[in-house]
Amino acid sequence: MLRVRREQATDIPAIWKINERAFNGSVEARLVDLLREANKATISLVAMLNDELVGHILFSPVTIEYNPRNLRGLGLAPIAVLPEYQKQGIDSRLVMQGLEESRNKGYDLVVVLDHVSYFPLFGFKRASLYGIINEYDVDESFMALELRGGALNAVHGVVKYQVEFKEAETDS
Repeated sequence: MLRVRREQATDIPAIWKINERAFNGSVEARLVDLLREANKATISLVAMLNDELVGHILFSPVTIEYNPRNLRGLGLAPIAVLPEYQKQGIDSRLVMQGLEESRNKGYDLVVVLDHVSYFPLFGFKRASLYGIINEYDVDESFMALELRGGALNAVHGVVKYQVEFKEAETDS
């Protein structure tokens, strides 16, 4: 039986393994640790299948260049499922529960830089349609989701992720 819950301290080694195996490297695992150590892991959920940790998702704060209403945004990254458990809907459960928790915590929007064919299933749209771009100069696969209707009407400009994203990449 699949269950999604908040990360616990005892999950940390398994979360590292999940990210490392899912991405064939340690950049994403290092990113998770850096965000956690900096107290920027706003929402960190794990997927348990029976008694085994098989998936993980993390949301961390993002800023938007022009944000006159001081909307609160999160970046969804990374999301990982052990290779032998992929394509079983575990990632979808993680995304849905993470978005619900984001909404319940009062966040206004979530952005993701990922698969253009997958995240629209959850309501994400190309972020440039809202007038927002990202610091990685990617358009089509950079998407946004309003958690509150009209949240993106008054914002525009560059969305910036936490500095730990760059640190994780340069440490590799």
